[in-house]
Amino acid sequence: MRLEKNTTTVEEHNKSIQLDATIKTNGVDLSINNAWLERLIEEPNKKRRLDQRTPFQRDKARVLHSAAFRRLQSKTQIHNNGLSDFYRTRLTHSLEVAQIGTGIIANLQMIQPEFHALLPGNNLIETICLSHDIGHPPFGHGGETALNYMMIEHGGFEGNGQTFRILTQLEQYTEHNGMNLTRRSLLGLLKYPVCLSELSNSYPIDNSRNFRQLKTEEWMPAKGIYDHDKTLLDSVLTPLCESDRRLFGSKRTPINDSKQHLKSKYKSFDCSVMEIADDIAYGVHDLEDAIAMGIINKALWQEKVLTQLYEIKDFCLHDQLQEITDNLFSLQHFKRKDAIGSLVNALITSISIQRVNKQFIEPLLAYNAYLDPAMYQALEILKSFVLNYVIKSPDLQILEYRGQQIVMELFETFKAGPLRFLPESAKQLWKAQNGDESREQRVIADYISSLTDNHALRLHASLFSSNQTTPMMGEHAF
Repeated sequence: MRLEKNTTTVEEHNKSIQLDATIKTNGVDLSINNAWLERLIEEPNKKRRLDQRTPFQRDKARVLHSAAFRRLQSKTQIHNNGLSDFYRTRLTHSLEVAQIGTGIIANLQMIQPEFHALLPGNNLIETICLSHDIGHPPFGHGGETALNYMMIEHGGFEGNGQTFRILTQLEQYTEHNGMNLTRRSLLGLLKYPVCLSELSNSYPIDNSRNFRQLKTEEWMPAKGIYDHDKTLLDSVLTPLCESDRRLFGSKRTPINDSKQHLKSKYKSFDCSVMEIADDIAYGVHDLEDAIAMGIINKALWQEKVLTQLYEIKDFCLHDQLQEITDNLFSLQHFKRKDAIGSLVNALITSISIQRVNKQFIEPLLAYNAYLDPAMYQALEILKSFVLNYVIKSPDLQILEYRGQQIVMELFETFKAGPLRFLPESAKQLWKAQNGDESREQRVIADYISSLTDNHALRLHASLFSSNQTTPMMGEHAF
């Protein structure tokens, strides 16, 4: 399940792109340093006869064939995948984000050809989009909050940090270096390129309450990289000059809420494309599932969304809004698809490349993709609607709470008896930490976060249900 993804206000967004009226490279050399094509660790022993693939084709293949990617087929997007095989999972969501990402690049190639040297090819943007959610634990943000609570004294837990960890360490494509993707692919996945200790605000002092009493909003993690993975973060950023690296690590403070976590301020160009594609899939495609399930009806849409969309100045779909509304709630499925397609097309074709901060020297940081103000506002309305009337609906909150309890009880069990209950591969990793408690707990978090929703449910039942008779043999870690 998803919570609100982006707290940037419409005013902040508009201000950030009020730059030169005519797009220029502003003297920035758009040629890409070859260091971004390199991997963090050389692979002299990986020889493939007559292999003509580019580095990014290899990156995409590593993601597609990874166990972590396959597990997304049984991880919650918004609607629990046990309810039906029709609704989107993390896997189908990631595929849609990749498709939208390539659509964005194709449109930018056409409208801003002067940035051709900067634009990623399809293999690169697909690699980034396909793997952007690979670190999310079972039960979506409910599972994420639960793991953060259990790990709060040992570095916390956060889905984006876990994605980075899987790609650089855990996925067993290499012995110790995960998928060992190219630096540019990893840079594109760094939505929050700052360590968690620099971003986290204080959590409640008393964390001794019963699991049942856990307040999710108090234990939501900051978004960033685990502190003990900082060396790998630094290795990814090696091609940057010192001034760019300092600026890239800048933070922004929350507006009018001193209790919120800080957030990193900048992301790379490739990452900005992925993030917009992710937001479009969340705000539009996840909306489609909610309509199909009957969670959202036409009257609620007209009251909470349509009225706001009509108020947006320069909104390119003004004249089509009523037709789109009728088609969204039509009993004829092809009409709903046409309405969804119209919304996605309007968003993709409203994106342009703009200068981020004139102090950046590295072209991958100097520019980002932005939605124009009217379409940004429209997408924020859609995302807010999905958040408030789908994700926060009691039925989905019950499912999230249930998953949260399962994750915490599994963690408590493995912590009490790691050598009794962890599968052999995780057990060996736990032993290898040589008594370092924080890293031992991280092994447990890594294992639990790798579970699919269904595997976590079965494992929990085998531990706590008197009716469970099916053994868990054959289930693997990571």
